[in-house]
Amino acid sequence: MPTGTRGSGADAPEDPELHKAAIFDVDGTLLDSVDLHALAWHEALVRFGHDVGFEQARGQIGKGGDKLIPHFLSEDAQRDHGKEMEEWRGKRFKTEYLPLVRPFSAVPDLLRRVRNGGLRIAVASSAKKDELEKYLDIAGIGDLVDVTTSSDDVEESKPAPDIFEAVLKKLGLEGPDAVAIGDTPYDAEAAGKAKITTVGVLCGGFTEDSLRQAGCVQVYPGPAALLACFEDSLLAK
Repeated sequence: MPTGTRGSGADAPEDPELHKAAIFDVDGTLLDSVDLHALAWHEALVRFGHDVGFEQARGQIGKGGDKLIPHFLSEDAQRDHGKEMEEWRGKRFKTEYLPLVRPFSAVPDLLRRVRNGGLRIAVASSAKKDELEKYLDIAGIGDLVDVTTSSDDVEESKPAPDIFEAVLKKLGLEGPDAVAIGDTPYDAEAAGKAKITTVGVLCGGFTEDSLRQAGCVQVYPGPAALLACFEDSLLAK
């Protein structure tokens, strides 16, 4: 089973005593929702005439629509029906798949442990604002989160750094003051551009190698494993 390990040499994280906040991704990190998002995008793309398989769509989950759609649609197709397709995807997800979303094990316990350790808690998600608010309710963590940022708050979604930069601004912190926790290479890439060290989790379906190549310094199977190994993680004071 993959375990968290500290970096070494030039890749070593800064002293964890300096960390003041933990910034969590949501989809695939705290909630078991990646396959459901992939289904909605796959169905939307096929409905609008694009031969994109489920696995192809799944590999792009973690990005916002502003990044995912250009990956599959030409500029002409984007102008013609990109907005309509994204709206259809949103309605499809909310009606068919959102009711099926469940949190991963130990999510509230992990966030309480983080808070008890003296770190502030933020979420930085490529989801829309209304989706994000629902997610916090599903995860049972609304009262544990100090700051939230969604794709509605920024110009560009992950892997651009905008979402993390917006969170840092709300927290009044610099990048090295925080640790990001995410399940996709796009989380690590975006956080790295904002000078934030990233802890990866495998529960979103990406491989350990892909997460480490994107910049994750530690990798754990999921929230429960991160909680169990908390004292050895970058989240420990």
